[in-house]
Amino acid sequence: MPDLPALELLLAVARLGSLGRAAAEAGISQPAASARMRTLERLAGVPLLERTPRGSVLTPAGVLVTEWAGPLLDAADELDTGLAALREDHNTRLRVEASLTVAEYLLPRWLVALREALPGVAVSLRVGNSTDVAARVLAGEADLGFTEGVRAPGGLDSAVVAHDRLTVVVAPGHRWARRRSPLPAAELAATPLVQREPGSGTREVLAAALARHGTPAADPLLELASTTALKAAAVSGAGPAVLSSLAVADDIASGRLVAVEVAGLALSRSLRAVWPHGTHPTGPARELLSLTRGTA
Repeated sequence: MPDLPALELLLAVARLGSLGRAAAEAGISQPAASARMRTLERLAGVPLLERTPRGSVLTPAGVLVTEWAGPLLDAADELDTGLAALREDHNTRLRVEASLTVAEYLLPRWLVALREALPGVAVSLRVGNSTDVAARVLAGEADLGFTEGVRAPGGLDSAVVAHDRLTVVVAPGHRWARRRSPLPAAELAATPLVQREPGSGTREVLAAALARHGTPAADPLLELASTTALKAAAVSGAGPAVLSSLAVADDIASGRLVAVEVAGLALSRSLRAVWPHGTHPTGPARELLSLTRGTA
């Protein structure tokens, strides 16, 4: 197959009646244009141009080639226009999936920094638990995801963007609020808690920490799907809850909730950015990932 510039040059010769004028229009020298035409004729196997004292004219075979080349060049131009539109869309749109903790307490400042760096980018954010986030990133519904679990979800590559610690909290009137010594992990495990729904990274980290003590967690007292609901339930005295330290810092400082120390229980965790395995974030997603590493 001849290359597209050679076909464009042939059409220019047909339109302008001169190889020299066609070369000037294409921004190349006349010797380069002649070489390009010789290559095209060699591929075609027949002469395409006839050189005359008054310029260049197409042979009958050359006329046929230009008729065939026209639709091909139009299709190539349409393809180029479409690819340019795809690139523009990719570079001006960012779809983010994030777990609750990241979405509520970390992403806002990252997105403000992204807006300053890339003011023309439109960001859509969808919030869910870590399992849902991973599934949507794997399905190609997001350019970048943020999860909070024991490890990176399967099928995804990841980068740690922040560290967090879970905190056991109770209302000031709860009996644990008056403890002078750390709560045994076994007692925490045996107590029905106000918890997030299955699939939540917070619930996964707590279950894994208790399992290392050989004490599986009791069935939840309540299952709630938002951090705000969990805090409200704990403040009302419904029962103890386990939440991100980012989420309860202000409530503990104001006395609405009391933090309960648990003996020997590791409740720290890593918060991760995730994307499909074997790929790399590009465009605005790469910029956001860079910003999280710079501000976490």
